[in-house]
Amino acid sequence: MIGLYVHVPFCERKCPYCAFYSRPFSGQTADAYAAALHRCILGFGDDVKADTLYFGGGTPPLLGTENIGRTIELCRQRFGLDNAEITLECNPNSIDRPALRRSREYGVNRLSVGVQSLDDGELAFLGRLHDSRQAEQTIVSAREEGFENISADLMIGIKGQTCEKLADTVSKLSSLGASHISAYMIKVEQGTAFDCDEVRSRLLDDDELSQLYLGLVDICAANGFAQYEISNFARIGFESRHNCKYWECGEYLGFGAAAHSFYNGERFCCPDDLGRYISEGQTKIVTDSSPDAAEEYVMLGLRLCKGISLDRFAGISRDPECAVKMRSLAERLARVGYCRFDGDNISLTPRGMLVSNSIIAEFLSL
Repeated sequence: MIGLYVHVPFCERKCPYCAFYSRPFSGQTADAYAAALHRCILGFGDDVKADTLYFGGGTPPLLGTENIGRTIELCRQRFGLDNAEITLECNPNSIDRPALRRSREYGVNRLSVGVQSLDDGELAFLGRLHDSRQAEQTIVSAREEGFENISADLMIGIKGQTCEKLADTVSKLSSLGASHISAYMIKVEQGTAFDCDEVRSRLLDDDELSQLYLGLVDICAANGFAQYEISNFARIGFESRHNCKYWECGEYLGFGAAAHSFYNGERFCCPDDLGRYISEGQTKIVTDSSPDAAEEYVMLGLRLCKGISLDRFAGISRDPECAVKMRSLAERLARVGYCRFDGDNISLTPRGMLVSNSIIAEFLSL
């Protein structure tokens, strides 16, 4: 089965580190956008079933719970959604208890909460519109409204963050009822408000960040969150089914402005133009008409802790000699502690994940 992604490009205020496509919120525009989404969902022509639906953004609750409920209903009509994981991204300041209750009633069964930090000073630096108390209360309220699958986003890399502080944060999230943690190392994106020397001076250097990341891996494990991807940790059974489709080269359809898809052997996207989407609906821009299956298997699969199979790679590669070269590279990386290799399976260690881009590029250059 495929996955469905719905992009909601509205924000009350853009976070200074964010490079995703978003636009200022307007209730009237949100309703018009929802109507366009609904037309596009109903108008999709192929007979295909989905088992995940992910509302991302932006700030999806700004679409309105009625519009979210209607979107889920139409996706059920069009794509089945039998036993589906239905995820809603939200910020602590963007969803209240009644909205949590209605979202649950409409079928949302997984929340991804933009906590980012439980330190009010760090939240202020990140430009967030909530404080630590609101973040904690959102998770508590969600649990009380029946949500068992709750993910909390964290950002690491701010000067002053330590393993001790992260341990307190993860322990607190665990006690509140979070079942999943996504932890991202702060990256200064070109063109964002964070793209300045003043901000860079307040971030950890590479060595400090590396130690913090390695510490976080151990901290999450100690609190029952097993790492399954570079930035993702979960209690057993609470891994993100939708996001795993991306890393396992599964098919997915994206609806909305700036949404991306991988379907029928093509990668394509919709223009990042809110007005155009409202007036024209889903417009297809092909970004890769014939992706290399072996290359994508390596590039995406090495993000996962379970890694990749050399035998499977050999079966889909266009170059029969490449698997031999990969074996040699894997053996070398294993000797220096960057990967694990048992003769077939190649998986990165936490140390290897810190330099995953370089390692993956090395494999792809063989």
